[in-house]
Amino acid sequence: MTMSKASDQTLCKFIEVARYIAAQADQSLTLETLAQRVHLSPSRFQRVFKSIFGVSPKKFQQAARSDRFKALLRAGTDITEAIYEAGYGSSSRVYGQPMHGIGMTPKRYRAGGKGETLNWACRDTVLGPLLMAATDRGVCFAQFGGDCVALQAQLRAEYPHAELKAYDGESSAQLDHWIDAFNAYIQSKQPRPDIPLDLQGTAFQIKVWEFLLSLRDGDVISYSELAQGIEKPRAVRAAASACGANRIAVLVPCHRILRGDGGLGGYRWGLERKRALLDAERARSRKSVSDAG
Repeated sequence: MTMSKASDQTLCKFIEVARYIAAQADQSLTLETLAQRVHLSPSRFQRVFKSIFGVSPKKFQQAARSDRFKALLRAGTDITEAIYEAGYGSSSRVYGQPMHGIGMTPKRYRAGGKGETLNWACRDTVLGPLLMAATDRGVCFAQFGGDCVALQAQLRAEYPHAELKAYDGESSAQLDHWIDAFNAYIQSKQPRPDIPLDLQGTAFQIKVWEFLLSLRDGDVISYSELAQGIEKPRAVRAAASACGANRIAVLVPCHRILRGDGGLGGYRWGLERKRALLDAERARSRKSVSDAG
């Protein structure tokens, strides 16, 4: 059986099991326990799972555990704490085997991956020059500026130890597509693009940025509401600081934060850009409501 040949009902059941495995990546899951969820024998369950997903349930869980471990490291979690929180049980389980796609030691990874390669490109947009850079995990830098020379210097300052590779039309083809989608979005020609992001910051900063990513087009909130949204109501100033540290313009929508009195407040890329972005999002939101009606 292949994924295309599996019945819709079987496929749905196994997708639910896969989601369960990913959610329980830090737990010890037996084949018997998983098989019971779809009322199959362990051997039959293993065959069907592998035919659909291409790997065994054990390998699938290992990949999910590795993803969780890497996310914890990127969020600034202590290495030892990340090892146990991801479900490895001991440091030897990590250091004694290949790093499941990290490609470097946990310490180096957590430090931002010195020697890492970033592909970048700079383009003119309706909001001025934009430089976008990405690792192999997604966009890590998208900023507006006065010109591409200044933006490249800013990128170098942010990633002084990385290898920076300018757009060459081949190895950077995906980046080219993302910039086009980004520009179409800010011109209100397309919906928000589904661009992968490589969020690099402290655990608190990432919590703030992920909350901002949950906001819908046209929504605006205050810094107090942002702090409440991340369940840190007293951390208003820290939440504002996390917005100021955001390296990814628009895609992490810190422009949706207003002052408590409804004023625009600040914006690291300029109030004219902030106003233009909010006006475009409000127009899209009104059009959506009108179309639905």
